[in-house]
Amino acid sequence: MIYDTERGDFAMALAGDVMVTRRLSPFREKRYLALRDILCGADAAFANLEGPVRSDGDGAPGLVHGTWMTMPPMAAEELQWLGITLASCANNHIFDYGEGGLLATLRHLDGGGIVHAGAGRTLAAARRPAYLDTARGRVALVAITATFDPWTAAGAQSRDTGGRPGVNPLAHRVTCTVDDEGFAELHRIAGALGFAKAGERDRKHSRRSGDKTAANGDALLFLGRRFVRGKDFAIATEADADDVEDNLRSIREARRTADWVVLSLHSHEFGGRSALTAARRTDLVEPADFTAAFARAAVDAGADVVVGHGSHVPLGIELYKGRPILHSVGNLIFQTETIPAFPTAAYNRHGLGPAATPSDFHDARTDGGRRGLPASPEFWENIVVRCAFRKGKLAELRIHPVDQGYGRSRAQRGRPVLANGTVAARVLARMQRLCRRYKVTVNIQGSVGIVRP
Repeated sequence: MIYDTERGDFAMALAGDVMVTRRLSPFREKRYLALRDILCGADAAFANLEGPVRSDGDGAPGLVHGTWMTMPPMAAEELQWLGITLASCANNHIFDYGEGGLLATLRHLDGGGIVHAGAGRTLAAARRPAYLDTARGRVALVAITATFDPWTAAGAQSRDTGGRPGVNPLAHRVTCTVDDEGFAELHRIAGALGFAKAGERDRKHSRRSGDKTAANGDALLFLGRRFVRGKDFAIATEADADDVEDNLRSIREARRTADWVVLSLHSHEFGGRSALTAARRTDLVEPADFTAAFARAAVDAGADVVVGHGSHVPLGIELYKGRPILHSVGNLIFQTETIPAFPTAAYNRHGLGPAATPSDFHDARTDGGRRGLPASPEFWENIVVRCAFRKGKLAELRIHPVDQGYGRSRAQRGRPVLANGTVAARVLARMQRLCRRYKVTVNIQGSVGIVRP
């Protein structure tokens, strides 16, 4: 043995979404610095960069469903101070300020020394593994997003044109199964409102590859969803085959050129029973079928760790072939309420006039904090997971609950500290419950949850 890397000992700290709008380095709370020690003490520390890092003038506001996320250039250096060395740019907010905002982000991350993957000037660049060299091994990161608008996906270069900047997508199709009575009623509605004839006209006018669903037989397209006849009601999801194969190829490439391979998977999609019955977003606890299937395929292709995020709350942990799949670690930094400026469209959406301020926007969107993210403590109670390998095999996962200041003022909440007391107990109880569905046991020692193979 001539290299330390050959020992197969490695520790990763895995965190979720970061939305940084204020400095992180001035604060000195004991539990905050203890969290930083966990991140800095790992051989590699990962987070998902949930929005562009840009200056005024970098890009223009895009078409956004929720909050227009933007982070100042200092965010990169502050994240580096916190210990983050690997970042995903594959998510639904990185394109909030268009191509200009995305490209500015890549420049700032490069300048800040943070290795990043999941977005690029072309589809090939967005899918390419990124590499971090550490004293105990080379780490490859492949980052993808299942939640994205079609115009934000990176485009491939052709023989005629260059590529299109954007994110690395994992598209999917939703199939809804309904019983005979429901299927007949959908047929009747589609015919009466002209949807069926419109579909026929479109197919006659322009054939699209892969469009095999006609408004007859046992399947039909209705309001953009595919419905099939069955014995009961169900929803199934299936990932796009080309996206699956291209991303698995990137993972296999990473496996051949790195000691450790991390797959980052951003998704807002859910499945299982909770998708049909959950009364609140925080009650959604099962990932969609297609993301769970892809996570396992990624391990088969060579990923050592799959880290999910996007749900804004923790989900369960699965052990598959000796490798951990963290279906979501939630958020790490949640400073969405101190964004300094919003485009006109944000204010117009809530009926606010030209004199409105960012605080007016947040008040209108959340009904003064009584709805949405500020109203639910679960969104402010998340986890950081330390994943330790010994001699190349998974030795231990340590689940560290984090408290992001639920109920505090906007000037305070959003910055994480290690949780203790009732918050830590609540987070760990949730993790015990959610991991049980994967037959994974979480043992609690103080304010830490421990999982061993």
